[in-house]
Amino acid sequence: MPQTVRGVIAMEKDAPVSIQEIVIPDPGPGEAVVDILTCGVCHTDLHYVQGGIGDEYPYLLGHEATGIVSQIGEGVTEVAVGDKVILNWRAVCGECRACAKGQPQYCFDTHNATQKMTLTDGTELSPALGIGAFCEKTLVAAGQCTKVEGVTEDQDAAVGLLGCGIMAGIGAAINTGAVQRGESVAVIGCGGVGAAAIAGASLAGATTIIAVDLDPKKLEAAQKLGATHTIDSSQTDPVETIRELTGGFGADVVIDAVGRPETYTQAFYARDLAGRVVLVGVPTPEMTLELPLLDVFGRGGSLKSSWYGDCLPSRDFPMLVEQYRLGRLDLDAFVTERISLDQVQEAFGTMASGDVLRSVVVV
Repeated sequence: MPQTVRGVIAMEKDAPVSIQEIVIPDPGPGEAVVDILTCGVCHTDLHYVQGGIGDEYPYLLGHEATGIVSQIGEGVTEVAVGDKVILNWRAVCGECRACAKGQPQYCFDTHNATQKMTLTDGTELSPALGIGAFCEKTLVAAGQCTKVEGVTEDQDAAVGLLGCGIMAGIGAAINTGAVQRGESVAVIGCGGVGAAAIAGASLAGATTIIAVDLDPKKLEAAQKLGATHTIDSSQTDPVETIRELTGGFGADVVIDAVGRPETYTQAFYARDLAGRVVLVGVPTPEMTLELPLLDVFGRGGSLKSSWYGDCLPSRDFPMLVEQYRLGRLDLDAFVTERISLDQVQEAFGTMASGDVLRSVVVV
């Protein structure tokens, strides 16, 4: 039988979000219903509210979540009822040209649940990133569920952040940037994603990890996650300082976690010859980049974009959870506060102030 639960809805562009009753259908073939435990408040959710992602209102917000599988549909083999899972927005198809080449982390045909969740009047909802987890239950494709084991109730809030931004940052370092032991890494922009890239660089064994930001509070947080040096770019030229900190050469890997032409240009010139630049910050549609083509050729190396940290959830989530449980990855440091569903609108304001890495809804 369909179930009615509470969820956080963005009814129209730039309007305050509201708690509404939503209807969760029984899962169809390949689908699962998940009872939500925790869900992080991500900038992407705010972009949905602001119309920065689309205009398919109303949106059911939330996507960085942990939960318990409570129902599964026909043919589901990935998870079983009772499994604790992290939700993801990359349910791979297994059939596209990327999957056929053995690169499912680049799947070009990821999918979500086929059925729609609705308001009680039948209005269809658009779930954020195909998940919609600011609610008591949600309907997803079973492939969007990654089973994790050994995670306690106290750890749920931290582990759930792997579902989006924290995975994007860690993956930018360990997957896209392929940071190696002993290398130098600079991260420009130390919000949630950038801070996670610093944690990823530390996990990979980088020995010089340089955090760059305008905000002293973010630089302080970056140090706790593994940064060996910090640069306040409002006071110091970050390119020159990164070179000074790396023997005059530049970093082996520079990660742009902001996604602006100015910061990308800094990343480009702050890397060593044959170094790697990784763009994980998301630009806006109107942004353009101009670089001398001779410099692109002459500096060698690689310029990469990182989609979701180039992660494969079934591979990366359990590995990172294990690193967390072993004390090698401090996911708890990203959880600034725990809130209720009713406090999501307030959390968007706190996010804008820059005072949090993540607010996490505990359902």
